[in-house]
Amino acid sequence: MNRFALSVSAAIARLTESALGPHQSAVVRIGFSGTWLLFLLREFPHRQELYGPDGPWDWELARQLIDSNGAFTVLMWSDGQVWFEAVYALALVAGALLLLGWRTRAMSVLFMVGVLSLQNRSVFMGDGGDNVLHLMSIYLMFIRCGRVWSLDARRARREQEARARGERITDRVGPVLWAASGTVLVTVTVADRFHSEWTIPALLWAAWAAQGLWWAVGRLGKSAQPRILLDVIGNVLHNGALAVIMVEACLIYATAGWYKIQGSRWQDGTAAYYPLHLDYFSPWPALADLLAASGTMVLLATYGTVIVQVAFPFTLFNRRLKNVLLALMMTEHAVIAVLLGLPFFSLAMIATDSVFLPTPFLHRVGGWAARAREALLPDRAQPAPDGAWTEEAEPRTPDEPDHRPGSEQTAASTPGTRA
Repeated sequence: MNRFALSVSAAIARLTESALGPHQSAVVRIGFSGTWLLFLLREFPHRQELYGPDGPWDWELARQLIDSNGAFTVLMWSDGQVWFEAVYALALVAGALLLLGWRTRAMSVLFMVGVLSLQNRSVFMGDGGDNVLHLMSIYLMFIRCGRVWSLDARRARREQEARARGERITDRVGPVLWAASGTVLVTVTVADRFHSEWTIPALLWAAWAAQGLWWAVGRLGKSAQPRILLDVIGNVLHNGALAVIMVEACLIYATAGWYKIQGSRWQDGTAAYYPLHLDYFSPWPALADLLAASGTMVLLATYGTVIVQVAFPFTLFNRRLKNVLLALMMTEHAVIAVLLGLPFFSLAMIATDSVFLPTPFLHRVGGWAARAREALLPDRAQPAPDGAWTEEAEPRTPDEPDHRPGSEQTAASTPGTRA
């Protein structure tokens, strides 16, 4: 009994004392923000037809649908061309800044607003990856995804070094972001512009209030206890969100695999043949015909897909087997991106899979990136504590949390649901 109690106590301490998986969180952030940014840039010439006033799904049709399902989108606040361009530009900027890890807590909120606004404006635009991106944009709000491989991490390390030298650090950007976002929220709420269900507006208000509370406790609090409590809450929400992403990925693969098993084409080993001969999914017909001409390749692709998808959730507790299946799934999505012309679906799934990547591998990737940056920018490289030369060599979490509104270490708010 004592051993069980100690195990439970150690597990609770692990979940509350630190934000687990900082490198995996950073890869998830980079993966989804990069996928969204590439999609927006790729479809920039077609944005009017996809989400704007020129689309077949016009503003009035979108209004009728949103009135019935209560989805959140700021594009319904106005049907003007200028407003649409402003929202599209906001989505682009938020995706780019989240990719770089600049004010990741504030940018994760704007990233979610951009994703939901565009996707809910035209719900019929997507290839399956949009559903994953939709959910993950909400989960990212609760993850401390800027602790490594981000501009936030570099700034936190430099400020810690400045404090060690006795310098006084003054931040103006964080409070300005917090005040500006609060002004927008108050204006929209008073004007009754939220025409969606209460979950997303409540989530936005809770995130804004939590960031202000974190800043107030860090700057004005006389005792360290409230700050420690908020840090524990932030860790719990972070770890819980990571667990949700893992469960989400397992459900996606498990349900896809079990539904495939019930299909006759998957049972006889010919299912992979048919998508290769659909004109809509054949950007490289010659390559598709080459692969489809081999019955052995079709059989292996069909049965291999089912086996990997069904087996993956059951291999999570076997590290080596899990890593093998993870590599196979990522390779499969890369092949789908090329053969079937679904790059953004594949990128979204690869970003989801990256939450399972082993930490030693991510450390090696960080080392490779540091050496590449040293070769490209030798003058900016700085010696890291472990001897590697890098401007930002996977910085450790600062001893003193960052209390600025909009910063990565701000405590997250109450979880929200899909809107």
